[in-house]
Amino acid sequence: MSKNESHSNIQDSAPLLGVAGERNELYPIFLKLHQLNVLLVGGGNVGLEKLSFMLKSSPNANVEVVAPKFLPQLEELAQKHPSVQLTYKKFNRWMLRKRHMVIACTDDLKVNKRVYDLARKRYLICNIADTPPLCDYYLGGIVTKGHVKIAISTNGKSPTTAKRLREFFEEIIPDDINSMVENLNEYRKTLKGNFEEKVQKMNEITQALKGKQ
Repeated sequence: MSKNESHSNIQDSAPLLGVAGERNELYPIFLKLHQLNVLLVGGGNVGLEKLSFMLKSSPNANVEVVAPKFLPQLEELAQKHPSVQLTYKKFNRWMLRKRHMVIACTDDLKVNKRVYDLARKRYLICNIADTPPLCDYYLGGIVTKGHVKIAISTNGKSPTTAKRLREFFEEIIPDDINSMVENLNEYRKTLKGNFEEKVQKMNEITQALKGKQ
């Protein structure tokens, strides 16, 4: 949070703790995958799932998928996305060059662990499918309505809960929210004053979103 933001009227509420005092300490970010180099190791069902998930949210994601062979469905998906490259080879450590993030989802645990260890040595963030201890990040549930995007995480505990929450938000967020976002963006451009004054005015005009007068 910047200094300007710290002086605004926007304040985070206190973290909600679970019954046992646990909390989700993951830090959510939104990545521009079309500007990054992603390596996906694995061409089976899980690889298809991971690639589909990324492309659904980021259709122009820059991804190289590596495997000796691929499911026909994965090949068909890649053909629809020019930014996806399929490499019909076994994984080797040189494939980690010039990467930003890595996902490994082969059916060989030794290969997955090797990918993780090599990625960590290169300070690359890595996700080993279905192996939380070997994940620097999780691929959580995502809700997208135009410019609005919500990421949902259960700290790797319950993907089913994340799925149900995604369905809930998809239902309650209006389809025309994009128009509201565009209008507020145009209104923000007309505001005068310093950062704090602008934040105050935007808070006032968006107060109705919280159901308050």
